[in-house]
Amino acid sequence: MATPPLTPRMLIPTTLPPLGSPRSKESTVRPEITLEQPSGKTKSTGSKSNKLLRRVRSVFRSLPIMSPMCKFPGGGGTRVHENHVHGGTRVTGTLFGYRKTRVNIAIQETPRSLPILVLELAIPTAKLLQDLGVGLVRIALECEKRPSERTTKIVDEPIWALYCNGKKSGYGVKRQPTEEDLVVMQMLHAVSMGAGVLPVNSGGGGEGDLTYMRAHFERVIGSRDSETYYMMNPDGNSGPELSIFFVRV
Repeated sequence: MATPPLTPRMLIPTTLPPLGSPRSKESTVRPEITLEQPSGKTKSTGSKSNKLLRRVRSVFRSLPIMSPMCKFPGGGGTRVHENHVHGGTRVTGTLFGYRKTRVNIAIQETPRSLPILVLELAIPTAKLLQDLGVGLVRIALECEKRPSERTTKIVDEPIWALYCNGKKSGYGVKRQPTEEDLVVMQMLHAVSMGAGVLPVNSGGGGEGDLTYMRAHFERVIGSRDSETYYMMNPDGNSGPELSIFFVRV
């Protein structure tokens, strides 16, 4: 049986060696990061905020990984029509991680720009990608309102309670992009949409290849206390669909 051809946007360069592979001196060289600065991005001067993020992430990693059933019980739910959300801004979203570890979500203005948001959720990567393949997935990230921080953007909060299709599933945290995050984004800089694996050497940790899914998202800002990212289907009718809601309550 003939193998169906792959489209160019789905291909990953096969000449890139596994990240961190010790087989040769050449294979340990990481690709040069050529990602562009997002528009309007200013250098952060809040070292206190960065310390808080690191402290929250340290606590978060000590929490157990949840394995919720992220499939809707029925085929209902609001769908996005004509592959566009009124008032939305198109961005690039990438879900990635090792199969049994927490899933990461990176949001970029374009596939060739640095991430403007990186989230780490207490859901195994394989579980979330599996559920995306069979039904709607809605993720809600909730945090409490604090009058003293009215100027803080909703996506700049350090930690949220995580709900997957209405079920409490642990926590989600915002973190700064790591070196490995940037390498992954660099390897995918020519991919606008698609899914697959990257040959990442995990240093003997037994985590295997790094799985990813990339798609266009529509970003909709409802208010100071709400923001939503809708994953867009290429055909507007079928395929995986994901909505991520940020809410301050």
